[in-house]
Amino acid sequence: MVMLGADRVWPVWHDAAAVTVEDPAAAPEAAVVTAVDQPVVLEYRAAKPNGRAMLVLGGGGYTALMAGREGVQVATWLTGLGYDAYVLLHRFPNATHGVAASLDDAREAMRLIRATGRASAGLGVVGLSSGGHLAACLAAAYPDEWTAPASRNPGQSTRPDILVIGYAPVSTNAAGRTIIVDKPPLMPVEKQAMYDRLQPDAQLLASPPPAFIVYAGSDPVVPVENAHRLYRAWHEAGGAAELHVFAEAPHGFALDTPGLPVSVWPTLCEAWLRQVGFLD
Repeated sequence: MVMLGADRVWPVWHDAAAVTVEDPAAAPEAAVVTAVDQPVVLEYRAAKPNGRAMLVLGGGGYTALMAGREGVQVATWLTGLGYDAYVLLHRFPNATHGVAASLDDAREAMRLIRATGRASAGLGVVGLSSGGHLAACLAAAYPDEWTAPASRNPGQSTRPDILVIGYAPVSTNAAGRTIIVDKPPLMPVEKQAMYDRLQPDAQLLASPPPAFIVYAGSDPVVPVENAHRLYRAWHEAGGAAELHVFAEAPHGFALDTPGLPVSVWPTLCEAWLRQVGFLD
């Protein structure tokens, strides 16, 4: 099965994928996923692999996935650096899949990638927008009251070795922590419940992996306070983080904002990856 130009498709929980694309005729780099019934990992292989891999988590507000702009395009950038890249098309928190579905899918994707043997030198995560929230949750505590589904790859770690997080709504969607006065609850109710329970800045595990954090100070959708909360939490937990806040940039700047200062963030990130020893 070929999907969005991937070299290989890995169903996450079962031996099939069930994904709905908004426009099946759209180019892979522009694809938008509107529903996921059976999650899947799309593998994009580097021409000159460096032994490391990256899981890519795109945004979409947990009601869709910008699988092209924040998935396939990011994978293309990463494979050019020598990483095998894996784009996760995960389920959304809703009445059908429940509150924990997205995180459970991301954790199982980490185990799956490690089980392939293609991340022998390390496995990182790149997450943008809601995907950045999900990425940060991989470095935070899994809720004690949740029951994680049985893994197909038990024994494999779900902890990233490195994290790249962009314009993520880390905790300002959580009840009691919003910075917008009288902000109404998000819909569906499972999405709001997920944000209330998963606040990675408040639940970060000790000694988190190195993190590169990039935001826009002018973001009208995700307040930059999320960046400051995440950066403070990282250092308070004993980790190392690099934070870049660009004064003016649109929400969802991803990799395609030519002419704006924020367009240099992938170059800065590449230099940081070399500095921390995750890129040769």
